[in-house]
Order: sequence, then structure tokens, then C-alpha cells
Amino acid sequence: MLRDLTRIARRLTRPAVLRVVLPVLVPSALVLVLMTKGRAADAQPSAPPTLILHHGRILTVDARDRVVEAVAIRGRTIVAVGRDREILAMAGPNTTRIDLAGKAVTPGLLDAHAHVSGGGADRMTMLDVGYPAAKSIADIVAAVKARAATLPAGTFIQGRGWDEGKFAERRMITAADLDAVSPDHPVFLTNTTGHYSVVNSAALRLAGITRETRDPPSGTIDRYPDGRPTGVLKESARGPVQRLLPPRSAQQAEDGLRLLVKEFSAEGMTGYKDPGISEGTFALYQKLAAEGALPVRVFALFMGGRSIASAKQLIADRAKTARPYESTGDDHVIAGGVKIYIDGSGGARTAWMHDEWNREFTGLDSGNRGYPATNPDTIRQMVKLFHDAGMHISAHAIGDQAIDWVVDSYDQALAATPTKGLRHGIIHANLPTPHALDVMARLQRDYDAGIPEPSATFHWWLGDNYAGNFGPERSRHVNPFRTYQRMGIRWANGSDFSVTPFAARYGLWAAVARTPMLGVYGADPFGREEAVDVHTALKAVTIWAAHQLFLDTKVGSIEVGKYADLAVWDRDPYRVPTADLKEMRCLMTIFDGSVVYTAPATPAR
Repeated sequence: MLRDLTRIARRLTRPAVLRVVLPVLVPSALVLVLMTKGRAADAQPSAPPTLILHHGRILTVDARDRVVEAVAIRGRTIVAVGRDREILAMAGPNTTRIDLAGKAVTPGLLDAHAHVSGGGADRMTMLDVGYPAAKSIADIVAAVKARAATLPAGTFIQGRGWDEGKFAERRMITAADLDAVSPDHPVFLTNTTGHYSVVNSAALRLAGITRETRDPPSGTIDRYPDGRPTGVLKESARGPVQRLLPPRSAQQAEDGLRLLVKEFSAEGMTGYKDPGISEGTFALYQKLAAEGALPVRVFALFMGGRSIASAKQLIADRAKTARPYESTGDDHVIAGGVKIYIDGSGGARTAWMHDEWNREFTGLDSGNRGYPATNPDTIRQMVKLFHDAGMHISAHAIGDQAIDWVVDSYDQALAATPTKGLRHGIIHANLPTPHALDVMARLQRDYDAGIPEPSATFHWWLGDNYAGNFGPERSRHVNPFRTYQRMGIRWANGSDFSVTPFAARYGLWAAVARTPMLGVYGADPFGREEAVDVHTALKAVTIWAAHQLFLDTKVGSIEVGKYADLAVWDRDPYRVPTADLKEMRCLMTIFDGSVVYTAPATPAR
């Protein structure tokens, strides 16, 4: 089958220039062909489909979650779904037919939160110190030593991806670990969460961080009992070193993005929400789209900053053009709204909590409840400013106190200026309180707002560290997907790449399995009470994620009138054991009606 797909792909990888919907007359109610409001009809309504996928299991993810046999595509648009016999009867002499041989097709998978624009360049330029490249502190020390040997003295060594929860040593890496192999090179290695880093003594000296240096607002300098810095810097405490790092070049950013979006296609993914970008990054996305080098839909959130002044500046720059509820433009690169932060990280134990953090699962991090990323009252004022300007907001909130603050801020802003359809989101929303859950449910019902945008893969990729930090009781309530389902709360899954791998199949699996990677604190610290079935999990990476991209009437399900964004898989997620979900392989990805990826053919045995 793979050889056939490769051959067909060569015929179909051409740019589509028309966006049409064809009313096709077929004598069967099982073939649904409808005009979509706002789309023009084709001048030749009886024109046949461009492409037909048949003899498969088409998981439509429509309102009835129907599974059909075939789908017909005309140009960029799905024109019919139903049984093989009726769909094939629509074919013309130039229609391409793909026999799926029983394989499954899903809507193109979506990611509601992925730092793609920065993550691509990071992978090209930074030392990989993440799992499985580095399974121990010793592995990282060896990698830093090898990199130092290739660089002139004084050059920064940068890396990303380490996670103390995965280390064989079961402790944090420190400056002392790095100093012996990098005496002449400052080192800056960032944890996989992106919220804390370890530096060596050379970097501490350059930044002027000493025993006497006080913790900055919303930051922590990790210290030995005598006050000496260990080299671990959390949140804003990293600033003095970050300001010394050489900037990424525009070419590096472009090269990294070009490569990474192709990898999204290889995972059956056709869209994502990129949070906290700059105007320059938005322009880069537009450039790639104009060149035909962007086989995904991008919903961009501009960085909102952490002050009233930064909020007012963004409103002046973007409030009139970032209005996705009015228009999503070409549906390819969308000026979506704004991202703001309220707290830090569950990995660093800096997220803002009502109660003290745990350590090593059953221990207590006495006195540490985390902290807000900036003045909470300032955040509340920023929410009101953005809301009153008609901008969609997604706010990073991990700790239970942070989530309460965000949902209450949305609630107050909506009470003062009632506005339906802005779809304000809560990024991560790891540990919502009963109060937050009640407010989410009400805001979704009344205003289509208060929508969680969690990362199911946190259970897996960060799971061993997370379980240790949240402890035995709270861990079972992290990402309460079953509760969301019971309360009628819609949620949209995101990978938070490069915090966790971006492949949406991992999020699909993790929402069902809730299994940590290594099982440091047991194989089941998160329990199964908040697990959901695969049908619900698939919605979170398709139609519910599309809702948070303001594209749910255009993508996210396989329905007539929607864009032909589809993925063909080597197995049917509705029929395989849970463990197999993580191992799914994409055979073909179709974006806007054109094949943008086919899996390499498997050699005959």
C-alpha cells in the first residue's frame, strides 16, 4: 500500500487554487452533500471529485461520531462522505482513487498549544540534553565536554531538554557537575519545561550572581544551605544570564521552522496554536505560506507582556486585526489573539498553589507555594483591557491558585462587558479547584469562554517529576479530563512543544493511559479516575482543538464543506489496545486537498 500511496502522492502534490463546494446528486441518503454557508458553488455543479479515499474506516468525528467507508474531495474541500458504492459512483475520468485497504482516516490532528516557531531553531542550534539522549547527569557532563572541545573559549554552550525526574541520579544537575568540563565556556542548559535552567560557575560570574544576590521578583536562585548558588535558576532569576546569550539569527529561525512543519505533516498534523510570538515571527509564517512551504494552519497568539503598558501597546498594534471570531482570513496564518502568564511551572515547583508543594512524592517543600509571574492585580487589569478590546486571550496557569485567579478574572471581565465567542482559554490548567471547574462550566455555557487547553502528555513526558511534586493526593486530579466530560467542559489538547514531543498521537494516548514514562513513584501515580476513552481523546486533538483555533466550522471533523485536511493511519485508534495508540504511524497526510506527506515505502521481504 505504501508504494501505491507514494505514486498517487506525486500526482496530487500540486497547489489547489479554487475553494469550492459541489452539490452532487447521488441516490442515497448515506452520501451527505451540502452547501456550506459563505462558500461559493462551483460553476459546474456536476463536476466529479478530484480525489476519493475508499474502502477504509473514515472516523468523521462529527456530532454523531460516525464511521464511514469513503470520502470525496473536490479541490480543497470535502464534498461527500458515505459508503464506497455511492462515493465511487461520483468519480470521473480524472478522479484519483485511493484504496485504503481497510486503513483508518482521521481529521488532520491539531495542537492547541505548541511553541513551534522557536522550537525548530532550538533543535538546530542547542545541545540536546533531553531524554533519551541524556539519561543521567553523567551523560550531560559528557555532552558538554564534547561541545566545549569544538568551540572557542568564552563561547556560550546552550542546551535544552533535561529533566531531573528522568536522571539515574534522581537529583538536580548543578554548576559543580559542569565546572570541571567547561572551565572556559559559560554554560546555559534549560530544563524541558522551559521555566528553569542550570548554569556553570563561569556563567554565574559573568551574570554577577553570588551568595549575596537576592532572589528577584517572581524568580528563585536555588541555593545550598550556606547561601551559595547551586547553579539552578528559576523563572525570572535566569534573566541576568539570558541577557548575555547570543541572539538567534533570522535565518536560523526560518530554517528551523521550515524543517519542523514538515515533521508535523509526517505525524498527520495539519494545524496548531503558536503562543507568545512576535510580529517578526508572524511575518515569517506569512512568508512561508506565500511560498507554499507551510503545510499547516497556524493560529498565532502574540505575546501580551507582563505590564499594563505592554497590554496597551499590543492592543494598539493588533486589536483591529486579531479578531478571529469575525474573520480567520485565508484560514492559513491567523492573527488569533494574545498569550499572557500568571504563574510558572509544575516541574520547577514555581506554579502558584494554595498549598505547599510536595517533594519526592511524599515529602513537603515547606513554605513553597510557588508565586505569580507578575502582580496578580496587574494580570487582572490586563485581562480586562484585552477583553474589552475584543481580543481572544489564552492565559498560562498551572497551579490551582493561578487557575482560580484566571477564571475569576475572565468572569469579572465578562460580567462587566458581556461578550460571547471570544473563547478565552486557560493554558495547561493542571489542577483546577472545584470552584474553577464550576466557573469554567458556566463561562462555557454562557459565553463560550473559560476553555482549558491542557497537555495530556505532561502525565507521560513530565510524569515522574510531576508526580513527585504534586504528591499522592493531588496527582490523581492533575488534568481532570473525566470531570471535564462529566461537567460538560470542552477542552483542547496541546503538546506544549518543545516541553513535550509534539506528535498528537502521544496526547491521544496519554489522555487515555495517564502513565508516567519511568514509573519512579509507581506505574500509576495519576490513577485512572480522570482518564477518558479514545473517542473523547480524539475530539481533544481534532474538533475541540479546532474550536480554539476558531476553525471548528472549517476543519476538525470530516464533514461536507470543510477543508480536506486528513490523515491516513496504519491502525484504527477506535479498535486497537490503549498501548497501541502511542505507536500509531501516519501513512499519508492531506492538507487543503493536496498530499503533503507519504510514509516511505517499506522494502519487500
